[in-house]
Amino acid sequence: MSTTSEVGPGGDSGGRNGVVAFLVICFTGSWLYLYAAHSLWGLSLVSPFVQLPFGFMPALAAVVVRRRVTREGFAGAGLRFRFRSAWPYYLAAWLGPLVFAALAVGLAGALGWRIPGPSALADLSGGLPAWAFVPLLMAVVPLLTPVYWGEEFGWVPFLRQRLFPGRPVRATLATGLIWAVWHYPLAFTDYIEFSDAPLGLAVWTVSFLFQETLLGWLYDRSGSVWVVSLAHGGNNMVLSLLCGFLLGERAGLGVNTVTLLTTAPMALACAVIAVGARRRASAGKVTCPRADGRANL
Repeated sequence: MSTTSEVGPGGDSGGRNGVVAFLVICFTGSWLYLYAAHSLWGLSLVSPFVQLPFGFMPALAAVVVRRRVTREGFAGAGLRFRFRSAWPYYLAAWLGPLVFAALAVGLAGALGWRIPGPSALADLSGGLPAWAFVPLLMAVVPLLTPVYWGEEFGWVPFLRQRLFPGRPVRATLATGLIWAVWHYPLAFTDYIEFSDAPLGLAVWTVSFLFQETLLGWLYDRSGSVWVVSLAHGGNNMVLSLLCGFLLGERAGLGVNTVTLLTTAPMALACAVIAVGARRRASAGKVTCPRADGRANL
């Protein structure tokens, strides 16, 4: 199920106007807020509460554009949960980040870095046994899904559906690149520190591109923005948190190295998806019968 050809009711012109309006509102509002919060008010972007207005700006921009610019409303916006048909993708979105974290830690160990054992998680568990931290974290992630809806309702059901209609790969790459650039100002606050900013932003961008590929695939398969929001929450709260602690704080690896290690399993998943899509496309080419009863090869 691919919905990347969706445009506004005004046709191509309405779709282009919607994209421009969305980007202007989203980037202007987000970046002005970051400047005010960090430079004028002296707030720390490490705080989840300080991050909230920034994180909800894409959804706010999409709502404004849908209502005031394209006037299309919210039909086909992916707001239905679709539990009955989409439950396998909810499960993948929930468990996937934990699998990626395990693979990233395993890869680091295979490359020769000394990685602390699970008992190290006791320092994150707030007094609970170390073994209880990961199950507790996994239980919390679904509760935070509405928070990550603040980003995903703007990026996937709105922007990605309007960029390069009929060309899902280009649309996904363009959305991932825009999503990455939107985050760039965070590298100049206390949110993340790169010793080499250009290199760090490049590595970060690669990570965002693979993340967006997986999020776009989940949306195309499920038709629900809630699946995508759950996966985004898992990426932040499970994959990034666990790997940042075990590989960064405890193993002493740099930010770029940790980012590349967490990106590697996502890249593998994207490759599996791409191979599967190519095989299905090839199978479709040989199943259409000719008029004389022979197969078209």
